[in-house]
Amino acid sequence: MKNMWMVRSHGGELISLFLEKGVVALGWHAAGSFAGLSKTEIKKSLEKEFTENLRSIPAWTGMIENFVRSIDVGDYVLTYDPEARVYYVGEVTSDYFFDPALGKNYANLRRVKWRSSSISRDLLSAKARHSLGSLSTVFKVSADAQKEILCVLDGKDTAVVTSEEIKEEVQLQSLELSENSTEILKDAISGLSPDEMEELLKEILNAMGYVARRSPKGADRGIDVFASKDGLGLEEPRIFAEVKHHSGKMDAQTIRTFLGGRQDGDKCLFLSTGGFTKDARYEAERSKIPLSLIDMDLLAELVRLHYDNFRSEGKLLLPLKKVYIPVTQGE
Repeated sequence: MKNMWMVRSHGGELISLFLEKGVVALGWHAAGSFAGLSKTEIKKSLEKEFTENLRSIPAWTGMIENFVRSIDVGDYVLTYDPEARVYYVGEVTSDYFFDPALGKNYANLRRVKWRSSSISRDLLSAKARHSLGSLSTVFKVSADAQKEILCVLDGKDTAVVTSEEIKEEVQLQSLELSENSTEILKDAISGLSPDEMEELLKEILNAMGYVARRSPKGADRGIDVFASKDGLGLEEPRIFAEVKHHSGKMDAQTIRTFLGGRQDGDKCLFLSTGGFTKDARYEAERSKIPLSLIDMDLLAELVRLHYDNFRSEGKLLLPLKKVYIPVTQGE
């Protein structure tokens, strides 16, 4: 049985190129041709060219390898036009080739013989539509979805799509998008340097209405960020914060050391992207000095809650875009 592959059209931007030139295409042209390269070699060529996107390169490598090496001549290929809400189906007619003259910024190419008719997304079942919702640029379509797509394309009967199925699909996709966005946000935060993490906490406190500043480098006595209402520490609360990034779980002794020397009226924060041991959390709970422990999950939630009030410097530090997703009534 021939496989079917989704190759996304970059939000519909490449639909004209795909259909008029009879191709499917990928970007990453700056890395040059991937012909004859192993997966390791593809990864190295991306790392050399895209030094600011190292966290994305493993995923890119897998998609490129599928496009270059896994797709066979004769396989089906599928792409989507989000503006028209239709899928186009074709058959791959060539091996991978690299041609900047044809594809410009999308010079990694496969030739395709497209079928003359398209498929409305609304004709597919909720299950099929959901399976085609992967964020990957290139992925293999499931056998069930492939069978349904070909049946619809050939005019054969398929299950009627009900309004309840559509509602269920919207709920499922909204939940999945919400969960994925949380992990993507945490990935972005994790990619910050230790200095940038201190800046991020400072921006959160500023957005919450405090005046925060980072401690000078050197003997900070365990304090990385200080905040108060007046910025001078003359008005309570006075907030002392320690930041540990990529340092593993903090233990109880680390918490005791941090709290040493704090006075009545002080408030404390300890941010650790590596989390805290059970004993460290117990130490914080029984402390006479109010102390909040911030792990990666809480940090991501604080960013979401206060990002709108970040200053321009904070938004440059962690560029984010607000996305609206549908919810069911009552949520």
